[in-house]
Amino acid sequence: MRNIKIDYEIKDLAMANHGVRRIEWAARFMPVLKRIRERFEKEKPLKGVRMSCCLHVTSETANLVKTLKAGGAEVRLCASNPLSTQDDVAAALVKFDKISVFAINGIDRHGYYRHIEKALQHRPHITTDDGADLVTTLHKKGEVLLSGVIGGTEETTTGVLRLKSMEQAGVLAYPIIAVNDSLTKYLFDNRYGTGQSTLDGILRATNVLFAGSIVVVCGYGWCGRGVALRARGMGAEVIITEVNPIRALEARMDGFRVMRLVDAAPLGDIFITVTGNINVIDRHHLLKMKDGAIICNAGHFDVEINCHALKEISRKERELRDGCVEYLLKNDRRIILLAKGRLVNLSAAEGHPAMVMDLSFANQAMAAEFLLNNRGKLAPKVYKLPEEIDEGIARLKLETLSIKIDCLTAEQKKYIADWQTGT
Repeated sequence: MRNIKIDYEIKDLAMANHGVRRIEWAARFMPVLKRIRERFEKEKPLKGVRMSCCLHVTSETANLVKTLKAGGAEVRLCASNPLSTQDDVAAALVKFDKISVFAINGIDRHGYYRHIEKALQHRPHITTDDGADLVTTLHKKGEVLLSGVIGGTEETTTGVLRLKSMEQAGVLAYPIIAVNDSLTKYLFDNRYGTGQSTLDGILRATNVLFAGSIVVVCGYGWCGRGVALRARGMGAEVIITEVNPIRALEARMDGFRVMRLVDAAPLGDIFITVTGNINVIDRHHLLKMKDGAIICNAGHFDVEINCHALKEISRKERELRDGCVEYLLKNDRRIILLAKGRLVNLSAAEGHPAMVMDLSFANQAMAAEFLLNNRGKLAPKVYKLPEEIDEGIARLKLETLSIKIDCLTAEQKKYIADWQTGT
């Protein structure tokens, strides 16, 4: 362990060989990131840049940090969710890529924040975050650590909301690229990635049959859309709960039943939260659920289900399967909680398929390069990645799929740009 002259904290370095195979497997399905890495290796656009990354430590993330290092960056990686960490991947990055990793599957809250602080110790120029815990910790550390930061990137919806709140409060100290808001991220990662991986996690934890089940999806953002679409595709009857009237109306027009969660509680067999907010499934919902209802979260961290209230209204609990805990309520009904209320797609399965993370992490790599190219030009605000970069990533993906598309003719470009032409 001490033969490696880098700082790290992982479970077991001996797991590294298995981790390498897992990383190589993911790389097969990430051709866009591969092309970016090949360019980065030649051009070294990130040379001398210190990057602190707080992301799910998975085989897909490993391919991103390897790309950043290929571009010349000095990378430190910590986990954005303790239960999503793949310990063998962490070991492989340390042993074979000499990347400082601070991540252990199942570590407690204290250890989680200790790892974030370790990832920040080299005083980053760029931060890469998934949920904004790294950024908020950095801001709490004060001016000394913040002084050298050029900018940051944010991977997920909840993190973007937090960062926009910081911007509005006037406390955000440096510019952030909201990678989550790129079309090549949320239209694919959030919808197709979350949709498939969430059901995968539920199936691995329970082996339940979706066909004929009533599935309640809490939230109809892009993640909720993906979950609802896949559940319906497997034969489930899907109910949507929402607080946004436009999304609720859209869900109804998409053919789903829409109602309040309190009304859906007695009906559902499986409940999935995908909102990014706290206590979405609360005490009064739990008390109304039918015997044997399954509840899980695919939204943010472990806050969407009020697990504290669940324990308070229960008189007994037992683990039925890995990541599958049954709570016997005081009213003698049973509620089954998956993955301790954490992200079920990452805690009970492997997260998004590499094919979709290829687009998300291409955005992350390009956003880091964009921040460097625009150093000192951006105010401390939350920005979208420029449209031309977003579209460039889509074109790269199409090329890897051997798909060709049409282009506007000169005549067509002139027609849509000339307001005087009329019809």
